[in-house]
Amino acid sequence: MRDNSDYALRDVDTVADLVREYPWTTFVSHVPETGLIASHYPVLLDEEAYASGRGIVLLSHMGRPDEEKHDLGNHDVLAIVQGPHGYISPSWYGYRPNVPTWDFAVAHLTGTVEILPDEENLRTLDRLVEHFEKDLPDPHLLHATKENSDYAARIVHGTVGFRINVASIEAKEKMNQDKPVASIRTIVEELCGPGLHHNPRLAARIAAVNHLDI
Repeated sequence: MRDNSDYALRDVDTVADLVREYPWTTFVSHVPETGLIASHYPVLLDEEAYASGRGIVLLSHMGRPDEEKHDLGNHDVLAIVQGPHGYISPSWYGYRPNVPTWDFAVAHLTGTVEILPDEENLRTLDRLVEHFEKDLPDPHLLHATKENSDYAARIVHGTVGFRINVASIEAKEKMNQDKPVASIRTIVEELCGPGLHHNPRLAARIAAVNHLDI
């Protein structure tokens, strides 16, 4: 990413929260025979590893044969986690001249890949499903019934679970930190409004980063 110290996100706890809140992740590998390969899967933050001080560790899986395309386990992988983002009109700043921009939060996480055995892969899939299902009125958990459990045991062989021990973090959060408070308030109001660029999640993020109440 372009280096810009004004928007650099160096707080690891904030990066960890970004993973928790926005788990849909892009995985990028460079494979000598085929070049760049990208795939998209949800991830979990390994909470036990994080609590023990091991830093950010990602848990995920790929459907076969994606792991072959990535040559998974034989080189580092880049995981891109992207938070809320959206267009910001210069008409919202309240002064001229100005130009439009795009606000965003993103983290580039690079690390080594550890392939999980089937048993641990199944536990990871179980945790992943529980993460998204647990608050639904009728959660469909992998091990809620014997039928679900038997089905999960069959499909696990069609996936490859893996752990990424993140060694490098490059993160950025561009949320109009360089603009006057009055402009930021207007931006938040416009994003919360019913217009073309309605984006309340981005508005909430801009307000939080700039310590504004909305």
